[in-house]
Amino acid sequence: MADQADHKENQAPLRIAFMGTPDFSVPALQSLLNSHHNIVCVYTQPPRPKGRGKKLTPSAIHDLANSADIDVRTPINFKSHKDIHDFEKLELDIAIVAAYGLILPKEIVNAPRYGCVNIHASLLPRWRGAAPIHRALLEGDSETGITLMQMDEGLDTGDIIAMEKVMITPSMKLAELHDSLAELGSNMLQSFLNDLAAGKEISRRPQPEEGACYASMLKKSEGAIDWSQSSDQIERKVRAFNPWPGTWTHNSDGKRIKIIEANLSSEMSQSFPGTTLENGMIACGDNTVLELKTIQPENKNVMDVQAAMNGGYLNLGDILQ
Repeated sequence: MADQADHKENQAPLRIAFMGTPDFSVPALQSLLNSHHNIVCVYTQPPRPKGRGKKLTPSAIHDLANSADIDVRTPINFKSHKDIHDFEKLELDIAIVAAYGLILPKEIVNAPRYGCVNIHASLLPRWRGAAPIHRALLEGDSETGITLMQMDEGLDTGDIIAMEKVMITPSMKLAELHDSLAELGSNMLQSFLNDLAAGKEISRRPQPEEGACYASMLKKSEGAIDWSQSSDQIERKVRAFNPWPGTWTHNSDGKRIKIIEANLSSEMSQSFPGTTLENGMIACGDNTVLELKTIQPENKNVMDVQAAMNGGYLNLGDILQ
């Protein structure tokens, strides 16, 4: 530990701006705050209306930066010449970007001495774009990971600096994968900045175009269940879309039922897709069956499926839509 501390003391601190917004970004910013580097300021998206009262709520990164007494900037975009000029005046060594949520123009990307480096939650070029963690789960990928990428003007098309993999287990849920990737990104960032500050040569390689695909932003409407899909497709959606946008269906009374947890079943059924079978089993496409475990009927608390059937929120023979 002493050698590691001495090593850091011998490194000149870097002037860094951090750019991020949601919970995914928090471990990376926390690691920077714990380092010897100079965190000049933090950029994050402006406070958004949240909850039933639509109260303006700062982002997770905004809260963390405030608690550390770091200057916070919240431009709506970077179309203003003043916002660009203010960024250039920071005279940064590097900007670290993690799920910021804004497109950066070339003036911003090129302003720091070492440019802008993005912590991206996929194995680029697979899942460029806004929702890589959700899309990897939804498509049944067996692995994903973190890519440290030198940003350019394209959408996640820059050179790869470093890449590490994470295996996706068949039962892995969004929260578990999200947190694992966020922590991995933080660790990779520390190693990269240590090498950069020590003057080590940072190798980069262009992304291949083969295998490139786009992780489009999630829409709330995607959470509606299509029972004509196979049970494995639906089960992956339940894991990928919890907590947002969630997954739901409607019972025979037209009442919405949120699906919180479901398991694959080895059973088969010739029933029409969406038909409620015994013990919370639901017939799906390709004669497959999904076992509902936990649901939330409209205007009710979350409950296990047996309680829902006992309460009449879900009935044998109902066709869910």
